[in-house]
Amino acid sequence: MRSFWSDPFLWIHLSGVATVPIFLGLCLLGLAVGSPMLPVWLEVFLVAVAGIAPVLWMQWFRPFYIFSILVVAVKPQNLTNAQQQILTRFKTELNQALAIFVAVLLGVILWQLYRLAPLAATVAPFPPSWRWAGLLLAVAAFLASNLFLQVSASVMAVLLTPESEFAATKPYVLEKIRHDFTIAPWQVDRLLPTFAGETTATAAVPVESMGPASGSLVNLKPADTNLPTSLPEQSLEK
Repeated sequence: MRSFWSDPFLWIHLSGVATVPIFLGLCLLGLAVGSPMLPVWLEVFLVAVAGIAPVLWMQWFRPFYIFSILVVAVKPQNLTNAQQQILTRFKTELNQALAIFVAVLLGVILWQLYRLAPLAATVAPFPPSWRWAGLLLAVAAFLASNLFLQVSASVMAVLLTPESEFAATKPYVLEKIRHDFTIAPWQVDRLLPTFAGETTATAAVPVESMGPASGSLVNLKPADTNLPTSLPEQSLEK
């Protein structure tokens, strides 16, 4: 197990991939509403651009700040060195290439959903005359699927980083985090409990040897008083 795997934010955002099928299903239901009001290629293009472009731009230029949940984020100045190293990994060329791959993949999936949409017409959430409402639902759901899949894919790339490579990664400069990452507006000191492996090690202060306390009793052994105090008198013979 790699040392940085203990960070819970990585696993929280990796689990977001589980919501992707739900949002793609909602996108399918939105596309199933009514009949196309625009040329097919134009409708697909509009839904694709609205759903892919914002998230792709974010991941390419200002990646998602993963030390957050919903609209609440940890203040950058409270990050540990390991968390700053994790942020550095999100700014690599590998993650940028991965963002393009995910965008293309979801574009292909969207085209397949559009082709399958007539099969779901009977369970469409709106009447056929509400085609624009269906398209709005499809755009919102497709945008959400892009967001969760892009973030989960980038987190997976970080998790697969070799331990030696991660150890050589420099912590991201604190002053640049707000400018280089997309951070939630509400920022707090801490979101999750601190785990034992994440606590900052405090250097132990050596206890200097001190003399006896002022209130302590010093047991001084009195000098032996049985010693002779004078020489024995010697008889002088004259």
